[in-house]
Amino acid sequence: MKSAKSMLVLSGVSRRFGDVEALRDVSLELGSGQTLCLVGHSGCGKSTLLRAIAGIETLDGGSISIDGTIVSGDGVFVEPEHRRIGFMFQDYALFPHLTVRENVAFGLSALPRAERAARVAETIERIGVTALADRYPHMLSGGEQQRVALARALAPQPRLLLMDEPFSNLDRGLRDKVRTETLSIVRDHGTTAVVVTHDPEEALAIGDMVALMQGGRLVEAGTGERIYDAPWTAYAASFFSQVNEIPARLSGGGLDTPLGRFPLPTGLEGLPRLLVRPQSISLAETGIAAQVQHRAILGEIEELSLSVEGLSQPLIMRGTARHDVRVGDDVFIQINPGRALIFPDDRLDA
Repeated sequence: MKSAKSMLVLSGVSRRFGDVEALRDVSLELGSGQTLCLVGHSGCGKSTLLRAIAGIETLDGGSISIDGTIVSGDGVFVEPEHRRIGFMFQDYALFPHLTVRENVAFGLSALPRAERAARVAETIERIGVTALADRYPHMLSGGEQQRVALARALAPQPRLLLMDEPFSNLDRGLRDKVRTETLSIVRDHGTTAVVVTHDPEEALAIGDMVALMQGGRLVEAGTGERIYDAPWTAYAASFFSQVNEIPARLSGGGLDTPLGRFPLPTGLEGLPRLLVRPQSISLAETGIAAQVQHRAILGEIEELSLSVEGLSQPLIMRGTARHDVRVGDDVFIQINPGRALIFPDDRLDA
């Protein structure tokens, strides 16, 4: 469910802790009913940004608006409990002495008793945990606890749901299933959500919009498809997939490399970086000479490590095809020049 109406607007959001700039001029806009995934390595600022949206952190600059109203910045600060925000914690934070029904009812104390009971019954039915209503958290599996935490967060009917690494405590097989179910429920409710994760694959799977952060800054934001297929920065390209970085020398409007010559993109400024994804490399009858250093089967994926003259590091090739090659075999490879990723050097000191 998407709307042109903006539910969340971040304008130049900044936050310092002493000499550390935890957030640096972050600006984003999220439409009503959409899901934003904040992703990046530990310490990039994503959790600080989530806390700032929640009102747990104040701002040193910029502003945050929810549903058209400023809640932080410009001399305004709305307390967390008055922002109509739901929060799902990484460890679920269920009260161990309360049943599922009582946990879900916890944030509804302002409602009359009959209305509160009806809201709880409706919510646990929609989330699919009615059969668990009289159980305590220690009696639930990880996936069941996650669903109860979601029910508790959605019961007050928040206009914005914040989720901090909500699937990280689950085993991988269960994580994918619970993630799909959770996001389906959130979308069915028409709830706008902001999810924090450090997992690139999870970010691409979750978000209507993906925002990549580094050193407190927003590196780039866009749909998962765009940010993966056509990243604007080398940092984004290497964050969302494994890449081979190829040494390159500028020469006459192109790049000369051990893998051949590549045309420069129009408008490129500064020193270039050439990145090649493993799936952009294939074996061929003729082409660039290489030698197989290692072969690994990673489920449906085959990975070859190849030595190429002029490269100090092995070239990694990946694909779903199987090749009858062994360590030490001489092979030829080819690379589609149109699939090479060329960027100005965007490496940050911070």
